[in-house]
Amino acid sequence: MMSAMPTPTWRIEPVGPLRGDVRISGSKNVVTKLMVASLLSGEPSRVGNAPHIGDVHITASMMRSIGADVEVDEDSEVVSIDPARLSDAHVPYSGLNRIPVLMAGPLLHRFGEAFVPNVGGDAIGSRPVDYHLEALRRLGAEVSITDEGLVAKASHLHGAHFRLPFPSVGATETVLLTAATAEGRTTLENAAMEPEVVELALFLQRMGARIELQPDRCFIIEGVPELSGASQRIGGDRIEALSYLVAGLATGGRVRIVGCAQDRLVTAISTLKRLGAEFAIDDDGIAAEVGPAGLRPAAVHTDTHPGFMTDWQPALVILCTQAAGMSVIHETVFEDRFGYVQALRAMGAEVELFDQCLVGAPCRFDETGFLHSALVRGVSKLYGAEIEMPDIRAAFAYVIAAATADGPSTLHGVHHLERGYDHAHEKFESLGLQISPTG
Repeated sequence: MMSAMPTPTWRIEPVGPLRGDVRISGSKNVVTKLMVASLLSGEPSRVGNAPHIGDVHITASMMRSIGADVEVDEDSEVVSIDPARLSDAHVPYSGLNRIPVLMAGPLLHRFGEAFVPNVGGDAIGSRPVDYHLEALRRLGAEVSITDEGLVAKASHLHGAHFRLPFPSVGATETVLLTAATAEGRTTLENAAMEPEVVELALFLQRMGARIELQPDRCFIIEGVPELSGASQRIGGDRIEALSYLVAGLATGGRVRIVGCAQDRLVTAISTLKRLGAEFAIDDDGIAAEVGPAGLRPAAVHTDTHPGFMTDWQPALVILCTQAAGMSVIHETVFEDRFGYVQALRAMGAEVELFDQCLVGAPCRFDETGFLHSALVRGVSKLYGAEIEMPDIRAAFAYVIAAATADGPSTLHGVHHLERGYDHAHEKFESLGLQISPTG
């Protein structure tokens, strides 16, 4: 078993077009959710194709602190969880990711009470727990918020029928994790349907949960008294996949990704084609390179699945700086996702932010004052710079920008990147990028 040791700083020497194959790791947004789901049973569970990322180790540490046995075998890419000796419903302070709030449902099932610390994670906009709280209350829990975190008690969890105001991934996961062992039927309308959410539902089904996926974003869960352990190999990380494809396109190269199914990238592929990318797709992998006409501008708005996902957005902005003309990106999921743009401007990117909804239908941030639309002018010549990485997805976007730039860049805060991307240093170097870790 190995621990994640973040490297604080990278010095990047651009070398021109990035070329080669990249094996995509298991999904970051799935592995930790299945680890949490394993707490619903007293029997061991296993998660295969687990990525080597910081979030796995953070979650494993939290689970060990409440009595679960967790082994992270990076050689076999398996996380093994034995929750038989789970002994504490009080999760210690984390502040490093958003996983603790998802542990409330399983702990209520095991102990009738739970304390989970306030959410952490990336500073990309408010990610309130209001939907989580309402879901837990609807399912029979008494819930309160303190300065330290969420306190919940429930002598009896029961089914409920309700509709989410917004198809929140996290709130949908809370409902699945809590309703699986609640008495009676739960009907959740306007649920998130991202592939990562469906993978969690499939894992719960393997554990013995009775879950139906119905049309129009609806889950129906018939609660069962107990669940068993399960094993599941998770799918490839579609965010990592898109990110490396864009790295090749932005530098004028050709990257081929393997290990991420095409059906997880349908919207990504169609969007990149609109920008001038050409694809070679077969059962073994997906390759992308810029077509003979070059990159062209596009208007894109982020959305819940099956729309263009918000976590793809920072990489797309880098690509748009290399497309001839004006591109528009409208962020509809997080109100403060463009915080990374200031550093890009220092590198020479021409990006202006607006509080209006510049493309697509007006979103919930319309007329709120949040700068949630970007106008990107290309082609912009980027220059090397010294940059602090603010969050996971912006961190990868900065590496793409540094690979595209004229001159070396120094990127601080690489622990953000390593929290969400498996062996990014080795994968980038396999494509030809020169990276010198320091610090």
